[in-house]
Amino acid sequence: MERILILGGGAGGLELATHLGHQFGRRGTARIELIDANPTHLWKPLLHEVASGALDSGIDELNYRAHGKVHGFNFRLGRMCGLDRDAKQVILSPILDEQGDVVVPERRVAYDTLVLAIGSVTNDFGTKGAKDHCIFLDSRIQAERFHHTLLNEFLRANNRETDEPQDLHIAIVGAGATGVELSAELYNTAEVLVSYGLKGLTPANLKVTLIEAGERILPALPERISAAATRELEKLGVSVRTKTLITEATKEGFRTKDEQLIPAKLMVWAAGVKAPDFMANLGLATNRANQLVVNASLQTEDPSIFALGDCCSVPDKDGKPVPPRAQAAHQQASHLLKVFKARSQGKPLPVFTYKDKGSLVSLSRYSTVGSLMGNLTQGSMMIEGRLARIVYISLYRLHQIALHGYRHTLLLSLVGHINKVIRPRLKLH
Repeated sequence: MERILILGGGAGGLELATHLGHQFGRRGTARIELIDANPTHLWKPLLHEVASGALDSGIDELNYRAHGKVHGFNFRLGRMCGLDRDAKQVILSPILDEQGDVVVPERRVAYDTLVLAIGSVTNDFGTKGAKDHCIFLDSRIQAERFHHTLLNEFLRANNRETDEPQDLHIAIVGAGATGVELSAELYNTAEVLVSYGLKGLTPANLKVTLIEAGERILPALPERISAAATRELEKLGVSVRTKTLITEATKEGFRTKDEQLIPAKLMVWAAGVKAPDFMANLGLATNRANQLVVNASLQTEDPSIFALGDCCSVPDKDGKPVPPRAQAAHQQASHLLKVFKARSQGKPLPVFTYKDKGSLVSLSRYSTVGSLMGNLTQGSMMIEGRLARIVYISLYRLHQIALHGYRHTLLLSLVGHINKVIRPRLKLH
C-alpha cells in the first residue's frame, strides 16, 4: 500500500490530507499520514484576530487527530528537521516537555510519496534587534503572546494612581494584509475593553504606527484599494508611514534609515515571508526565500516529492510566482488531488493553473475593502463595506467546507452566531 506523507497542516496541507483521506484512505488503497508540529489547526489569516482578542482560538481551532479519524487519515505530532531522500524517510525532532525532558525521541517516518506543505515564516531580512524585540504572527502561540501582552498594558494603565491618560505606542512593520488588519483590530479592542470597564486606556490614547518601506500600503492590491484602506485607518487614528525603511529594533522602538526613532512599547514585525531556513538544506532546488522550486504539476526535481502553499515557488501564466496566499494553497490542494488520481490511473499529471479570485482586507468592524475577479492590477472590481465583509467571511467558510462539508460548516456558522450572543465580544484573558 502506498504511503503518502504530508508535512504541514496549514490551509493547504490539511485540505489535501482530508481530500486524500476521502479518496484513498477510507478505501484502503493508500495510507495517508499528516504530520504537524502542533496538535491543532487554526486558519492562518485569522491570527491577527487572535492577537487582538477578537477571536478565541480555543473555540475555532481544529484537532488534527480527531479530524483524521473522521476523514480517513492518520496524524502524527512532530516537527521536521531533516530529510533522507535515499531511504525515503523524513526525520522528526524529539518532542520535549516543559521541563526539557524527552517525551518522544527523534524519529524517522518512511514515505513513498511526500508532500511538503510547511508554510512560511515572517522574514525579518536580518534587521538588527528584530528577533529580540518584535513579536511575529506566524503561529497561534505568537498571536496569543501578543494578546496577553496587550491585555497587561491595559491592566497596567487601568491601575495607575493618577487619572491622567497615558498613551500606548504600538508599531507594526509591514503594511500587507496582516499589518493593516491588525492595526484596525487594535482600535476595536480598545473600544471593547473600555466598555468592559478598563478605562485607563482609551482609543484616543492608542497610538498605532503602521510602517511600510514601499510607496503605499497593501502593495499587492490596486492603488485605489490601498488609498481607501489608508483613509479608513487614518480615520481610526493610525499613523501610516510609507517609504520608511527600518534598520534596527530597540527597546525604545524602531530606528529608520534616516536615524529617526519611532517609539513603541509593543512592536510587531509583519513584513515579508520566507520558507523556513531548513528547507534550503534538503538537497532540493530552492529560491532566495527558501521556497522549493516546483514544476507546473507542483513536483520537485525528485519525482516522489511534491510541495504546495507558501513553501514552494510555482510559476503563474505570466511567468511570475504564484503569490503566497491562502487561496493559492486551497487551489493547489485541490490540484494535487487530481495529480494523485491521474497518477494512480497511469495518466499524465495535470498542470496547475492559478485563478486569482481577488483579495479582501478586513478593517475589523469598521470596514472591509478589496477586489474581486482576478487581475489585481487592472480589470478587477473594487468592493467595500457590508458586501465586502460578507465575501471576506465566505472565504473562511470555503475553507471549512473543504474540511467538513456543507452541513457541518452550516452548523459551525450557526454556533458562531450563537457565541456572538452568549460570549463576551472580546477574549478577556
